[in-house]
Amino acid sequence: MVGKSIIVMGVSASGKSTIGFELAQRIGGKFIDGDDLHPKANILKMAQGEPLNDHDREPWLERVRDAAFSIESKNETGVIVCSALKKCYREQIREGNHNLAFLYLSGSQEVIRERIRLRQGHFMKENMIASQFAVLETPVNEADVITVDIDQSIEAILDNAVAQLTEQTETEQAMSMPATAQEITA
Repeated sequence: MVGKSIIVMGVSASGKSTIGFELAQRIGGKFIDGDDLHPKANILKMAQGEPLNDHDREPWLERVRDAAFSIESKNETGVIVCSALKKCYREQIREGNHNLAFLYLSGSQEVIRERIRLRQGHFMKENMIASQFAVLETPVNEADVITVDIDQSIEAILDNAVAQLTEQTETEQAMSMPATAQEITA
């Protein structure tokens, strides 16, 4: 997975930071929490319980895209946490990046609401869950997206994610290899 950025995506409280950090540890990659890439204005707005709009997200998504580009250009492996809720957000992150995978952590509103209740010290408030799901455009037919259900243990989520990422990487490598002379003549 060298030279690859894995964008761990999903609504708030889906486990992006926990899974992202643990995934980076497992694959020997760099970890970047997308929450740390939000501009000050976004952090203040969310702390007041106000959901972000597309205009607010623009500079944040640029930072995420640039972080992925940096990882790719240095031939490193990285895991970046970013909600990437809309397809246009994912497209913005893809722009200029050629070795990305999105890991979508999928869960129901009930599972997410319970996780938010258990959280301490995060700027996302329980009343903002509905806005997250209203904005979410579930990734369908996006070849670089892997989906993992979060209603299971962290270990199971990680095992599933690593298996799917490994399979995706092997498929990409096989497709990029030149055909052998034997395959050409067959």
